[in-house]
Amino acid sequence: MIKRTGIVLVLIFTYWIFCLLQTNIGDRSQEGTMDASELIAKYIAGERDFKAINLIGASLAKINLSGASLREASLSEADLSQADLVGTNFREASLSKANLSAANLSGAILNGANLFAANLKGANLSDAELKMTDLKMADLSGADLSGASLWGASLTGAKLQGTIMPDGTVHE
Repeated sequence: MIKRTGIVLVLIFTYWIFCLLQTNIGDRSQEGTMDASELIAKYIAGERDFKAINLIGASLAKINLSGASLREASLSEADLSQADLVGTNFREASLSKANLSAANLSGAILNGANLFAANLKGANLSDAELKMTDLKMADLSGADLSGASLWGASLTGAKLQGTIMPDGTVHE
């Protein structure tokens, strides 16, 4: 009788652990997924760490995310036009084909970010860190890169007409 009770308890405990693991695995599939309104609410409430968030194609025009951390975030094809992103951390984030036109990215950290074919027309990137950033095919027309660090950045095929370069010269 004691053996049988012990076996039943082991089976119950094993089933309980299995259910717990299934719940945690299910929760992980939603990890990093958030919509724009939830992001705004959390930012207003004081949260600043949005590492690895998934906002592909999100409409975030004119949003204020100054000082937030969006490290490793997925923001490809997102609309961040005219956004206030001063000092925001986008290290290793995916912003390919994102619209960042007229956005204020002054002092932002974009090291290792993917900005392939991004629209940065008229964006303020003064004093931004763009080390090892992929800016291939990006439109930087009229952007301000004064004081920015572009070490190792790839600008192949980028549009630079009227761009203020890190040394203060204007690209023709």
